[in-house]
Amino acid sequence: MKAGFIGCVDSSRVALETLIGIDGLDISAVVTRERSAVNTDFCDLTGLCSENSIPVHFENPKEREASVDFLAAYDLDIVFCIGWSYLLNERMLSLPKQGVIGFHPAKLPSNRGRHPIIWALALGLDETASTFFKMDAGADSGPIVSQVPVPIEAIDNATSLYKKILDVTQIQLSKLGADLVNGVAQFVEQDHDKATYWRKRSRVDGLIDFRMSAVSIHNLVRALASPYPGAEFIYEGQHFTVQSSAVSEEKYPTNIEPGKVLGKTETSLLVKTAGDEAIFICGLALNNIAVGDFL
Repeated sequence: MKAGFIGCVDSSRVALETLIGIDGLDISAVVTRERSAVNTDFCDLTGLCSENSIPVHFENPKEREASVDFLAAYDLDIVFCIGWSYLLNERMLSLPKQGVIGFHPAKLPSNRGRHPIIWALALGLDETASTFFKMDAGADSGPIVSQVPVPIEAIDNATSLYKKILDVTQIQLSKLGADLVNGVAQFVEQDHDKATYWRKRSRVDGLIDFRMSAVSIHNLVRALASPYPGAEFIYEGQHFTVQSSAVSEEKYPTNIEPGKVLGKTETSLLVKTAGDEAIFICGLALNNIAVGDFL
């Protein structure tokens, strides 16, 4: 089976490595990006492709049809699109004989759309999923061919959840690739009546408001941990990035205003939040802030 591959992030690298090792599956061509200002988890795939003698095309966003022309030269049976930041056009979707396999780290049909790892953590979900599906003209709406639940633990942040999902995808892809080669893969239509969509995140969504509950702030901080840019708060006109946090187990007087710095160590600040709660936040340049200041 001749396969193409499209991707440019860390999950793309893991997927491509897995697919290269599947008997009967020939990765004939790869479309990727030479660099990306959009993907914080951008990954250069050229080394892996060079090691395995796979032809590479760097997509120019202003000339996307060139990517279709490149893959069209290889008479592909299937294409895997894993770690790509926009929908494919109809010509690309119809190019391979058996379609394009997409990936979404959410429990489809719920939570289609943008930033699934970030939103799952920010909203405090206790489970997500790793889902492969046949791509169509919609966003994450095609028939599902493989879905495995991924639990989200209280200690997880974006870094650890990303790794969990990548570990699951390797196992899934090994079986899925073999099933496709052997012609036994089964696709199940999604229940579109149960579909929900997550929107694109903006920088404003990552701003901490200390009038929020301590748990909500903590969820936001862990959602935007590496490889993402980090949650922020603004103090005296300057943005401060919060790298980690922990909800205080103590209770505090409700007549203390949210945002007041209650305590300080070499690495963290204790800040009053909603109700009787407070949160420890860790980040860079916090030593410029004093106990009693308001954030």
